[in-house]
Amino acid sequence: MQPTLNIAAEWERLDEGEPEERACFGAVGIQCNDRWLTEGLDGFVNRIRPAPLVSAYHLAEWLAWNWWRLRWEPRSNTPEWAFAHRLTTIGLGYVWPNITIFSDGERTALIAKPTQERSATVFRYTCDSAGIVPSSLFEGAVDRFFGQVLSQLQAEGIGETNFRRIHTDLTEERQDQEVARRRKLEALLGQDPDEADPTVVERLIADAGSLGEQAVGELAADHARGGILLGANDLTQIAGKIGFAGSPRSAVRLAAGTGLPSPQDVPAWRLGAEAARALREQQAMGTQPIGDARLAELAGVDAGALVGDAGAGISFALDRNQIEGRVVLRSRWHTGRRFELARLLADRIVAPPRGRLHAATRAYTYRQKMQRSFAAELLSPFAAVDDMLKGDYSAEAQQDAAEHFQVSERTILTLLVNHRCLEREELDEDLAAA
Repeated sequence: MQPTLNIAAEWERLDEGEPEERACFGAVGIQCNDRWLTEGLDGFVNRIRPAPLVSAYHLAEWLAWNWWRLRWEPRSNTPEWAFAHRLTTIGLGYVWPNITIFSDGERTALIAKPTQERSATVFRYTCDSAGIVPSSLFEGAVDRFFGQVLSQLQAEGIGETNFRRIHTDLTEERQDQEVARRRKLEALLGQDPDEADPTVVERLIADAGSLGEQAVGELAADHARGGILLGANDLTQIAGKIGFAGSPRSAVRLAAGTGLPSPQDVPAWRLGAEAARALREQQAMGTQPIGDARLAELAGVDAGALVGDAGAGISFALDRNQIEGRVVLRSRWHTGRRFELARLLADRIVAPPRGRLHAATRAYTYRQKMQRSFAAELLSPFAAVDDMLKGDYSAEAQQDAAEHFQVSERTILTLLVNHRCLEREELDEDLAAA
């Protein structure tokens, strides 16, 4: 079934409030994949409705102001993050749905949770569901909703409004390639438009020329989670001091014509897993554990990288040219270094970005999640893990599997959760399982 998303309003009468608020008052609903995320119990008539009575104007204003962060900023635990991603923060006297919206760059999640039952609450939301759609589909749904609100304001004879000004600015920004690039970086940094440190943004833009635009975006997303933002000069110095020799040309590649799904169509974990299975099949590796020498050979790096000391705040490969490069791995643990090297290999072979930098960070962008899934499946193929466990998913059995494949116990746990052998509970590494 093709994913769908619709944000729409059915206009009603409101006798008080600002003109734009009254003009756009109505039943405002969000329907995603045939499920009303705004469904709830209307206390006045004591029945379930698909949408609450609120002002579409306020929702449109909030969506327009936060558009860049909703479109590009991955999930985060920072306190300020909620104000740009949770509808409950809109306020202005309405009971807004408990919906959280965020993107990993390729796909957008809309997560609805029920609200608590209170005697004074006019509308209690009951939906407990999540919708996942391609981010391009989210853009289209929001644009249609903007158009509906603008048409209603015009029909009611209301001219200049704050929403119209924000919408005009947003439209111009999206059409200007240079401004859009800046806004995207600000969002990845976890900042509102023009709120990020301009020197940081300018450095990222400058570094994109040599490191690659997508790569600096990954650095920005990592910085938003508290990581140290390393520039091109920093990375070059670190690679020279503690990096290990590598040859980009020697790293394995998937054969031309290898069919992988589009990132818009599948969650990141599935793309990473399919790419890893394709590589194992191509290299005739079966489902056996991969030794250090073989892993290093696949990645085109000196095997000593897997027994080195802790590196910088992120793992990265920095190519000097097609023949020479340096690899820096963050973890001090052997299993961690194997996992990070496999992640860097994934970044190189699955839709490789243009530029010299391949980065493995702690962010929750689509690319980082794809890397993690690829590494888990390459180093510990699920089919082999499942056959080894034989239905015993105890911590002890997972530990045995982790030692056998030379990966961490968390890697085994993540595999089992992604393949629905275990409940997700506190493990929430992937957008599609929200």
